[in-house]
Amino acid sequence: MEPDDTAADRDRRSGISLRELEVLQALVANGTAISAARRLDISQSAVSRRLAQLEERLGFKLFLRTNGRLVPTIEALSLSEQLAPVLETLARLVHRADRPQDAHEGTLSIVAPPTIAHRFLPSRIAAFKRANPGCQITFDVLASDSLLTGIAEGRFDIGMSDSTVAHEGITSELLLETQAICVLPRDHHLASFEVIRPEDLLDEPFIALSRRHSSRAAIDRLFDRAGLTLRIDLEASTNVSVIEFVREGLGVALLNPFPLVDQMGDQVAMRPFLPAIRYSTHFLLPSSRAPSAVTRASCRT
Repeated sequence: MEPDDTAADRDRRSGISLRELEVLQALVANGTAISAARRLDISQSAVSRRLAQLEERLGFKLFLRTNGRLVPTIEALSLSEQLAPVLETLARLVHRADRPQDAHEGTLSIVAPPTIAHRFLPSRIAAFKRANPGCQITFDVLASDSLLTGIAEGRFDIGMSDSTVAHEGITSELLLETQAICVLPRDHHLASFEVIRPEDLLDEPFIALSRRHSSRAAIDRLFDRAGLTLRIDLEASTNVSVIEFVREGLGVALLNPFPLVDQMGDQVAMRPFLPAIRYSTHFLLPSSRAPSAVTRASCRT
């Protein structure tokens, strides 16, 4: 069993306060009680009192008084060296707490497929950056398969996609749900229909997304179940390209309206399509780590 005086010493040391440790650091750095008081914005007597309390708790002297200056002992210098990284971390935490609650610092890497990247995210990223000037942002544009791999491997903090995601390395958070629309040249004869159905598209020149898109597979399955075959005249890798070809009068298409529904232009007509082909747009995050505060904030922008 330990002697009583050892337990008493341990109890005494456990009462050391943060302010006493800050006084120690300030005295090592400045050499006089008045300079330390100015640095800490407290009185000189408070500095002297805190130093006396700390020396009493530790059980040994920390400074020798020589020619009006406080000269640190070996023990004081050793303590100061060990305390430096701890107090620096605390100072950063206090700085964060003093900032507005909606401001964030750090780094944020964002990735998205071309259509979302070019037609939806730039203005949102700009607004987030203005609200969080201390945040350093990188923005990548990748095809969906490369995007999913990058998120799963943790090379990006957050992504956005309307592709179907089934990957153990990825956590998804729903942003919105939509359903396919039929996109036609403005003067197309089907533009007079209120709703477009699969049989209406028979023998119509059709502009399809390339087969790497999960939405293309959904369209193919729907027509296969209906026993119908689309006349695919042209394939394109992005929704933006598909719409441009529709605008040029080369055919019709079925597309996710997000995020292009407000950017079609007056040369393109849009009609509901039934039966519904549904899309879900998600935020994607690596499942291997918890999202940082700045990542969580970006999801709310």
